[in-house]
Amino acid sequence: MRPNSLLELDRAHLIHPVASWRGHEAASVRVLSSAKGATVTDSEGRQLLDGFAGLWCVNAGYGQEGVIEAATKQLKELPYATGYFGLGSEPAIRLASRLVDHAPGDLQHVYFTLGGSDAVDTTVRFVRFYWHAMGKPEKDQFISVEQGYHGSSSVGAGLTALPAFHAGFGAPYDWQHKIPSHYSYRNPVGTDPEAIISASVAALEAKVAGIGADRAGAFYVEPIQGSGGVIVPPEGWVKAMRDACKRLDILFIADEVITGFGRTGPLFASADEGIVPDMITAAKGLTSGYVPMGAVFMSDRMYQTMADYAGPAAVGHGYTYSGHPVSAAVGLAVLDLYENGLLDNGRKMGERLMAGLGSLGDHPLVGEVRGRGMLAAIEMVTDKEAKTPLPPSAQAGTRVFDRAWNNGLIVRAFANGALGYAPPLCCTADEIDQIVEKTGKVLDETLEDPDVRAMMA
Repeated sequence: MRPNSLLELDRAHLIHPVASWRGHEAASVRVLSSAKGATVTDSEGRQLLDGFAGLWCVNAGYGQEGVIEAATKQLKELPYATGYFGLGSEPAIRLASRLVDHAPGDLQHVYFTLGGSDAVDTTVRFVRFYWHAMGKPEKDQFISVEQGYHGSSSVGAGLTALPAFHAGFGAPYDWQHKIPSHYSYRNPVGTDPEAIISASVAALEAKVAGIGADRAGAFYVEPIQGSGGVIVPPEGWVKAMRDACKRLDILFIADEVITGFGRTGPLFASADEGIVPDMITAAKGLTSGYVPMGAVFMSDRMYQTMADYAGPAAVGHGYTYSGHPVSAAVGLAVLDLYENGLLDNGRKMGERLMAGLGSLGDHPLVGEVRGRGMLAAIEMVTDKEAKTPLPPSAQAGTRVFDRAWNNGLIVRAFANGALGYAPPLCCTADEIDQIVEKTGKVLDETLEDPDVRAMMA
């Protein structure tokens, strides 16, 4: 099929996620046709460095032969097996066992989902079931953090705290509450870490008091806020919030859909934070994006409480594709890569990425460089001292993406003028250096944007 035919078919039939439907009809689609390592190729033969690993997910890089072979072998042997009726498959059982070996503390139980959004939905159901088991069904109120992202399902979109996921959808629900982000660069209390931590703990305590201590059931947080702009909390913030949740008798759910599987260094960012959540949600890097799969890690304490409460009755939660054998086989092959050097390479390249992006800090448009490991952002401003964001007329979310694309680089271009990075962990030093070099060109071209120049005049 000719590329032009694909463009018309796309316009006519395919609904794209988180897109202006009319805007997409006008702009049309960029078709990707192949990929290898950290490089993707479009239908016109243009090669681009994927500085965002698809959607923060192709952690192992494209074209890993061992992963492809594992999927092919499993498709031939057993392409599907249900987890219902006491049935299962070897790949799902082995993957759960190996994953908990890496999980912090007593997170010894895994429920597999299709991705991150339904992993979050699963935790909501498990939280409610747990509090029923504890004889406290009234603890049905949930708290998350402004600028956080917890999926775009009907329930998760309300825990997500980004306006685009609420407008027109009737979200959030009245049992979903928010506290301010720790966003150090633009925090009303300033940039002092201890002040930010104290303010966040106080905000959580106040929210619980407002809801009622007997009503607050769970707190959701990303170790690093991803879709909100790669917002890194001060050191000690996550642990302080975890400790506060214990004190307030609230379940603590770490959303590691983005931060998991080497993105920030270790297999789980919770390990670096020195915490043991009650549950962890994971996806993306779990299969390196090769096939859909997510997971919920549950503490042994929660599991035993819920199992005892249910007794001989079924715990009524399930998905057709939970523990899908092909996805699990891919997950095992990807885990092999992580264990056999990919995590180490990711740590080294993460240091190089942060240093390289940091070297752009003197550029007139760079307000802040932030990140950890292979997860980073540059926030562009027109006035460094006043931290003035790019004007809406600059259309940063589209123009900056286009400039990066034209320079052979894929990044996340946030509407507020931030650039997001999440390269594959397999990147070479040269590829990291190219990402930094191409970013410099994007900054220079954005500096020449008439709307930006007018703001800086």
